Amino acid sequence: MKCVALIASALFLLCNAAHGGDVAENAIAQRACAAIAGRVDAVAGSAPVFLRSYDDGRGAGEVDDPALRTAAFTYDNALAVIALLACDKRAQALRVGEALRLAAINDTRLRNTYRAGAVGDKVLPNGWWDAKQNHWVENAYQDGSATGNVAWAALALLALHDATGDARWRDAAVKLADWVIANASDSRGAGGFTGGIDGFDANPKKVIWKSTEHNVDLVAAFDWLAKSQAPGEWKKYAGAARHFVESQWDAASGHFLVGTLADGVTPNRGTSGLDVQMWAQLLPDAPREWQRAIAYAEREHRVAGGFDFNSDRDGLWLEGTAQAALVYRQLGREADAQKLFATIAQQFSSGGFVYATREPRITTGLAIGSDSTSADFYYYHRPHLGATAWAALAALNRNPFVGSR
Repeated sequence: MKCVALIASALFLLCNAAHGGDVAENAIAQRACAAIAGRVDAVAGSAPVFLRSYDDGRGAGEVDDPALRTAAFTYDNALAVIALLACDKRAQALRVGEALRLAAINDTRLRNTYRAGAVGDKVLPNGWWDAKQNHWVENAYQDGSATGNVAWAALALLALHDATGDARWRDAAVKLADWVIANASDSRGAGGFTGGIDGFDANPKKVIWKSTEHNVDLVAAFDWLAKSQAPGEWKKYAGAARHFVESQWDAASGHFLVGTLADGVTPNRGTSGLDVQMWAQLLPDAPREWQRAIAYAEREHRVAGGFDFNSDRDGLWLEGTAQAALVYRQLGREADAQKLFATIAQQFSSGGFVYATREPRITTGLAIGSDSTSADFYYYHRPHLGATAWAALAALNRNPFVGSR
């Protein structure tokens, strides 16, 4: 009997070793899905809701930023919709999606950030009361409309159209796409689309540099609109965005440049971005040549356990590490994905969200807004909705650029 027990135990261990990846993925998916759905359910009733992007708690050396206390970043909430659909949490996805839809159809333009919480007939910009100045304060970047954020909101709405067949989701995505065409189309250099709008309605500033990542997002959104048979010249606009992305491919080094300077032509070689190297791989018809960008990222962005946002390698960026895990899975590199899942599994906060970073702070090499005088865009060791959504997508092997059907 002892021999039988030993054999059974050995077989159990072998089976667990063989399926260890599935165990890690399932655990990450369950935790991430439960955390995001739980935030929706915490807002009583069935009203539309915007989810707060960051939990309380500052990283070491981080100054308290009132702009984050109630901030629901549009990009994070768009990711949450797509992740909730992948998690089979349709009811929760519909509540967040309806908040995005209301913003898309009722606001003057889709903002980068809204106020977290239940949404009534009118979406509210994020802001806070400044006791020292004795007045209400809003943030110029948060009130702006970055082209990439608009594209991600359109992708979330298209995912809801794909899941439900309800045309109102696609109609709202069309309105967002029309805004991009009207406000960000550009003929300089390789064409494509500019960065969007910064600032308040009283004094909006056009962002005239172009981002490769934004244009990747637009390729996905315009192509999806074309496949959904929405009326419009979506193939034409997808082609314009793709042409710009192709122009930013640096064949000598095998990676994508982050975009252009303000002249819309001169390449920005001052920093490197992980997201564009990974997101380009998720486009359904990405050329095989672009996979060289993964090797570039492994060489220039890799840190212990995963990847940094830029090539200074000053810390682990969890959102990008999850993006890389998804790309590895989409390309059949499961062993590489499992190594990243092992890292992600150790970076869940007590509240259920994945931390934005492992280190107290990491740089990006980018500026927050057009008024910035330095590369002041940082990520901190805070529980982050966006990182949690990407962890769910990676664990469930869901490509956000294509429909579930």
